[in-house]
Amino acid sequence: MNFEYFIAGRIAIKSERPFSKLIVRIAIAGVMLSLAVMILTIAIIKGFKTEIQDKVRGYLGDVQITRYDLNNSFEHSPFVLDSETRKKLINNPDVEYFYPFATKPAILSANDEIEGINFKGVDKTYNWDYIKQHIISGTIIDFSDSTAAMQELLVSNYTANRLKLKTGDDFIMYFVQNQLRPRKFKIVGIYDIGVEDIDKSFVLGNLNIIKRLNNWKPDQIGGIEIRIKNFKAINKVSADIFESLPQTLRSFSIIENFPNIFTWLGLLDVNTRVLLILMLIVGVINMVTALLIMILERTNMIGMLKSFGASNWSIMRIFLYNAAYLIGIGLLLGNILGLGLGFFQQATHIFKLNQSSYFLAYAPIEFHFLDVLGLNVLTVLVCLIVLTIPSLLISKVSPLKAIRFK
Repeated sequence: MNFEYFIAGRIAIKSERPFSKLIVRIAIAGVMLSLAVMILTIAIIKGFKTEIQDKVRGYLGDVQITRYDLNNSFEHSPFVLDSETRKKLINNPDVEYFYPFATKPAILSANDEIEGINFKGVDKTYNWDYIKQHIISGTIIDFSDSTAAMQELLVSNYTANRLKLKTGDDFIMYFVQNQLRPRKFKIVGIYDIGVEDIDKSFVLGNLNIIKRLNNWKPDQIGGIEIRIKNFKAINKVSADIFESLPQTLRSFSIIENFPNIFTWLGLLDVNTRVLLILMLIVGVINMVTALLIMILERTNMIGMLKSFGASNWSIMRIFLYNAAYLIGIGLLLGNILGLGLGFFQQATHIFKLNQSSYFLAYAPIEFHFLDVLGLNVLTVLVCLIVLTIPSLLISKVSPLKAIRFK
């Protein structure tokens, strides 16, 4: 039998001293709450970043290709995608899919309300998977009927509320040119992305409308939107795409297009690190305090063990075993609490957010096994390393004075 482990078990949970039991429970609760908060913090921050990134990526793609000129407006200059560039995009292993688009400023007029907007034109190759997930009323544009598709439009819930519109309503849109060009449209669908910068700025329609208004040739487009397979590699992939383009074209990533959103998301990592450090400090302070009190309370026992020939290291191991035992229970309860709350939130979305401020209607949760494992290992290592400091007090205890200590 391991002598140190046996003694550690007797003075931990099995102790009959009320004060020791109280200290043990406080230490366990401190570790439990610290770990649970750290697990939920990382899960919420990662879920938050993933959801926001998916919202922006789903509507605007990861990389956009436009004509290389001095035009900085939303209405890009037209170009023809040559066969060589198209082939490079098709054969690029980092590219998931791509499609043509064009934008044109317009003014919506309905119910005595006016709203400035950017008309985003797409064609039948557009990937509707993301939009379908966020449609709250109606459906998508039916490109199989080319005539009807010229009058069909999708608007955001933000725009629909501003103009008091609903699915099936007709209204007039004025396209901004040298002379305003009115066109009549019918709303076939209303979507809610949840990112105000997008919802209030765009509507989705047929690319051929812009081509006709601008007198473009049939094969001319305003740009190409590209979806890549691994968003973490967006900077490298965007640079590679730019290098493969002819001199007449340029590309830029969604991070460059919406720097304010992605800078804000980057700052969340700093907040996460600060919160993790604070929670670790809380857990360590709880354990150090508990260990110090247990050492002081067990001064008589330490003196007796020394008088029987036990070494300082042997007695230190008793208290380190004791601390490890308490940390283990705290970790078990912390994982149950943190993961339990996280899975409950995933299933019910009970904790809501102000979507206008946070772009999301509820707190998102995204668990990763390595994150949870890393937090558990980090907590154990940090606590045990720090706990060696108070355990060094054992070497200062005199057996004679300790036995006489009451």
